[in-house]
Amino acid sequence: MSAPKRFFVDKIEYPAVTEVLLEGEEFVHAKTVLRLEEGAEIVLLDNSGKEYSAIVAKIEKRRLLAHIMGVNEQNREPNTQIYLICGALKGDKTELVVQKATELGVVKIGVFNSEYCSAYMNENKLERLNKVAREAAKQCLRQVAPQVVYFNKFEQALSSAKDYKNKLFACEFATGSDVDLANLNGDCAVVVGSEGGFSEREFLMAKQDYNFAGISLGKRILRAETAAITMCSIVAFSLGELK
Repeated sequence: MSAPKRFFVDKIEYPAVTEVLLEGEEFVHAKTVLRLEEGAEIVLLDNSGKEYSAIVAKIEKRRLLAHIMGVNEQNREPNTQIYLICGALKGDKTELVVQKATELGVVKIGVFNSEYCSAYMNENKLERLNKVAREAAKQCLRQVAPQVVYFNKFEQALSSAKDYKNKLFACEFATGSDVDLANLNGDCAVVVGSEGGFSEREFLMAKQDYNFAGISLGKRILRAETAAITMCSIVAFSLGELK
């Protein structure tokens, strides 16, 4: 028997409120794709870190009414925050990075424009990335989908990480790593560039003005999407999130 399907809804106020409406894309997915029927067991998520077991009570033309049965005591969220800040990538590569970062436990994803970035972002693309994050969160059984935000200016992206203990800047021309990735502790912000990489000016600005540590990923040049996923994996492992 397959596990109950998972759906994101707006804020749940259980136990004060036990009836929840499923509308929009989540409803269409439930009715048209999954073909759920009344009486089916589902799981509801509201990005609060909790998950709620529920029963489909009624299916209407444009919405579904679910009755919450209780709160599940699962916790698959990371103990330490990882914030990925990556350059916008061409095609659907940014979607791949968002999907895999979500699976690895990243709590927030920033996408930025920079000097050598040739991809572009708009509201539709940003909403698509947040949808990818939600779908990935459901697939890997997380309770929270990371928010994806966009920064038109590179400086804004760097500034958004000001409160993180560890600030790591992966760069293809870094001669070595300023910190030992094997011995990280505390929350981490990770910056990885687009296909065009970074300029010398951006690298120096990140280190001198925003206190980022330069990170080398070895003597081979990785694709941008590979570098982003690799950095998330290394940091998650070092912090004990993959144990």
